Amino acid sequence: MDALEAFRRETRAWLDANCPAEMRTPVSGDDDICWGGRNFVFKSEAQKVWLARMAERGWTVPGWPKAYGGGGLSHEEVKVLKEEMRAIGARSPLESFGIWMLGPALLAFGSEEQKQEHLPRIARGEIRWCQGYSEPNAGSDLASLQTRAEDAGDHFVVTGSKIWTSYADKADMIFCLVRTDFSAPKHLGISFLLFDMTWPGVSTKPILLISGKSPFCETFFDGVKVPKANLVGTLNRGWDIAKYLLTHEREMIGGGGGGLLGGRSPGQVAAQEIGTDGEGKLADAFLRADVARAEVDALAFAATMARYKDEAASGGKGVGDRSAVLKYYGTELNKRRHELLMRTAGHEGLEWEGARSNDGERPRGWLRTKANSIEGGTSEVMLDIVAKRLLQLPNA
Repeated sequence: MDALEAFRRETRAWLDANCPAEMRTPVSGDDDICWGGRNFVFKSEAQKVWLARMAERGWTVPGWPKAYGGGGLSHEEVKVLKEEMRAIGARSPLESFGIWMLGPALLAFGSEEQKQEHLPRIARGEIRWCQGYSEPNAGSDLASLQTRAEDAGDHFVVTGSKIWTSYADKADMIFCLVRTDFSAPKHLGISFLLFDMTWPGVSTKPILLISGKSPFCETFFDGVKVPKANLVGTLNRGWDIAKYLLTHEREMIGGGGGGLLGGRSPGQVAAQEIGTDGEGKLADAFLRADVARAEVDALAFAATMARYKDEAASGGKGVGDRSAVLKYYGTELNKRRHELLMRTAGHEGLEWEGARSNDGERPRGWLRTKANSIEGGTSEVMLDIVAKRLLQLPNA
C-alpha cells in the first residue's frame, strides 16, 4: 500500500468516527453554514463539535502549514480529504473569507508576527473577516479608490467609505485597501491594512437587494486609528497584494454554486418535481436537453478547475490570471443552473413567502445570481483579462 492510499484509509476512518451524523446531511438554509467569528451562534451542538474537531486537526485549512493552524497536507492529500468528505456528504466545517482570501495573502506577504496572530484564529473560526475593496466611485476600476490613511506617527488615520462589503455587519475584522500617497500614479500609493470592525469610527449599513435579502453593506470610516503594525507588506505597494488576493476571490466565486437546493443538481431536482418517463428520462424533452447540456458543461468546468489547481500546485504558484477564466465561466454556469431551477418549478417558482417554498428560496436565489457576474470583477473585466493576459491579443 502506498503512502497516499494509507492516508486515504486513515482519513476515512477518522471522518467516520468524528463527523456527526447531522453534519452529513445537505445544507438546507443559511444557518446550516458555519461562518465562525466572535458573535457566531451555532445552530446545533453538532455544528460546533464538527468545527472544533476539524480545527484541532488543522483540517479547516488542510493545506496551510501546521505552524499557522493548518494540517500541513500535500496537494494530493488535500484532494483525498475532500474526496472522502464528499463520499459521506460531510459539510464544510467552516466557510470564511479569511480562509479563501486573506489567509493566502498573509502567507505570501504578511510578517511572521502577522501570520502568528491572525492565521491560527482564522483556522479555528474565531475571527470573521470582510473585504474592504470597492468604493462608490471605484468598482471595476478599483485602483481609483479614495479612502485615505493619513500618517499620524505610530498609527494611520483612516477616512472614507467602501461599498458592496459582504457581511460587513457580521464581521469582526476587515482587510482594507487605502490610499497612502495621493501624488503617486493610481496603482501606486495604495496600502493594505487590517483593523477591527469594533474600533471607534467604523460603521456599516446593509444594502437591500432585489431578492429582498442581502449580504452586502456600505462601510464607513470616520477617523479610524489603525496602528502601523497592521500594515501588511510594503507601504504604498498594497496593489501587489490586492491583485494576488483578487485571483483567490475570483477562484472562490467561480467555484460556487455546487450546493443547489440541498446539494442536488438541476437534473435531480427536475426528475423529482416533473417526473420521468418509462426509461427514467425527464418527461420534458426540451428541459431534458438543456439540463444535460448544463451538467456536461459543469463536469467539463470541474475538470478544468482541477487541472488548473494541479498545475498551480506543481508549479508552486497560484492559479494567477487563469482565475479570470474560472470566475467568468463559473458564474455564468451558476446563473444557468438557477434559470433551469426556475423553469423546473413553473409558476410555483414565483412563490415569494411561505413555508412550502422556504420563504421563496428559489426565486430569491435566482435573483441573487444576477450579481455573480458583477461581484469580484464583472464578466466584461474577466474577458478583458483573458484576451490581454492569457491570449495575448492586441488592444482594439
